[in-house]
Amino acid sequence: MASTKITVKSNGSLKIEGDFEIVDMNGNVYDLGGRTIVSICRCGLSKNKPFCDSSHKGHFEHEAIAFALPPKKTD
Repeated sequence: MASTKITVKSNGSLKIEGDFEIVDMNGNVYDLGGRTIVSICRCGLSKNKPFCDSSHKGHFEHEAIAFALPPKKTD
């Protein structure tokens, strides 16, 4: 199985690398034009959402430091 890596970039996007597909809320697949690396907008400023167009520069701050999530809820 091919792997997919998602990197949370400080002050920027989510970088997705590997074997993946991106679908909209209706299940339609985005045509990625053969790309194996894309960046997804986190700031909401991109004019090409859900993809990053670097509009975040100077307008979005988040230091990407990994942490553990709290325990999963069991109902």
